[in-house]
Amino acid sequence: MNASGYIFYAIFVIPLIAFLVWLIRQDKRKGKIGLVVLAAMVIGVLIYVYLNRDALNGVRP
Repeated sequence: MNASGYIFYAIFVIPLIAFLVWLIRQDKRKGKIGLVVLAAMVIGVLIYVYLNRDALNGVRP
């Protein structure tokens, strides 16, 4: 992994994981809000990949 990958993890992934852990610990209903947020993010990523599958494969319009 090159430097841009490390920068991505430092700026986006680590704070996101910390936020999800904090959100799950604050929830009094056994982490249901955190699971909903995580599920929404996963669905959003899947929709993004589906809509941009040609661009991700290197096909140019």
